[in-house]
Amino acid sequence: MRPVEKTLVFRNIKLADLDRVAKAVLQAAREWRVFTFTGELGTGKTTFIKAMGNVLGVVSVMSSPTFSIVNEYELKDGTRFLHFDFYRIASEAEAAELGVEEYFDSGDYCFIEWPDRITSLLPDRYVNIRIAVQPDNQRQLEFSIHGGEKKERI
Repeated sequence: MRPVEKTLVFRNIKLADLDRVAKAVLQAAREWRVFTFTGELGTGKTTFIKAMGNVLGVVSVMSSPTFSIVNEYELKDGTRFLHFDFYRIASEAEAAELGVEEYFDSGDYCFIEWPDRITSLLPDRYVNIRIAVQPDNQRQLEFSIHGGEKKERI
C-alpha cells in the first residue's frame, strides 16, 4: 500500500447521513478519481458507493457488480461512473486481462470494492474509504488519500 497523505474519520454515520458524507468526501478529494472501499461483508460499501453516485448525478438505478465485475453509468457531463467489485475475481492476472488499469487511468470515476485482491494494479493516486460497523449498528468511515504530489488539507 502507498503512503497515506491524510486521513479523515466520520463516526456515527446513519443511512440518512450517506449523501451528506459522500458529498464531503467528493469535495475533499475533488482531484482524485479512483476510490477504493475496504470493510467486511455487509458493512455498506455498495450502499455508500450508491450515495456517491447520487451526489455525482448518476440517474440510472445502480446495482452491485458482484457477478459482472464492473457496472458502468454515465454522468451528465459525459464522465463515466465505474463501479468495480473484485470479490469474485480469481487473481490479479484475471483483473489485468479485463483491462482494469486502463479504466483506472481513464480520468473517469472508479469505485472499487475489494481492492486488496488487485493491489499491484491500483494507480499511484487513490482514495481509500474503510467502513466499519459500530456497536450501535451505525458506521464509521475512515477516508484517506494515497499518493499524489499535491497535499491538500481535508
